Amino acid sequence: MSELPIGVMMSAGWTLDQLRQVRDLGFNNVQIHAASEDVLEDPHGNAALIRDIQSVGIQITTVFAGFSGESYADIPTVKDTVGYLNPSMREERIRITERISDFARALGVDKVAAHIGFVPEDPDHPDHHAMVECVRRLADYCGRNGQDFCLETGQETASALRHFLETLNRNNVGVNFDPANMILYGSGEPIEALGIVADYVVSVHAKDGKWPPGKGQLGTEYPLGSGDVGMDRFIAKLKQIRYRGPITMEREIPDWDQKVRDLVQGRNLLESLI
Repeated sequence: MSELPIGVMMSAGWTLDQLRQVRDLGFNNVQIHAASEDVLEDPHGNAALIRDIQSVGIQITTVFAGFSGESYADIPTVKDTVGYLNPSMREERIRITERISDFARALGVDKVAAHIGFVPEDPDHPDHHAMVECVRRLADYCGRNGQDFCLETGQETASALRHFLETLNRNNVGVNFDPANMILYGSGEPIEALGIVADYVVSVHAKDGKWPPGKGQLGTEYPLGSGDVGMDRFIAKLKQIRYRGPITMEREIPDWDQKVRDLVQGRNLLESLI
């Protein structure tokens, strides 16, 4: 794979036909949202899906964990429903993530990623301790499968994320850096944030967006080059920190045909900058 190859994030609900279309558009790598929980729990369905994915002939660089009941409606809802922060959901979601790690291993994928949820910045907060132990467990499980466990950025400041990573003390925990998420959650200027966590970055998203209109709200995603990230500065910073992996475009809209048009336009922009 060439330096800084451009790929696509296949979000929840993706289909094999869409995966083939992405391949036929000339993309040679993707990240994929994990299979649904019922497929993960069904050995026959799981094995069949793995065979189907492998038959497409495109490299899977990361498998993303996601869970039923998650909602990104606004920041309070994200805090309550996303990732592992809510103690009533934590153990079940750890178990599901372990199955996702096994699914990724069967695909030959060495990275599992997730939005782990908002981590309290106060290291003495009980939820901070709980999240440290949770992510350590997941990292250790992924490690036994020969994988990195990657944290998606955005829901905390870069300095808080770096402190959390240092506290974890796990060599196989990395960052999937999404510059737009820093903006969408109002967590900090993305280029500066990339520099703060640079030592931990093992994969990146190319996504764009604009800042939230008010407290407790989320910002709005835009096509690459139309938001506030500054894709020229983002690519330049990736080169400065000597990142050499894939740049995975993520476009979170329901209209697949429009998404494809935005991905093609986004690739043209990225190629001109790279």
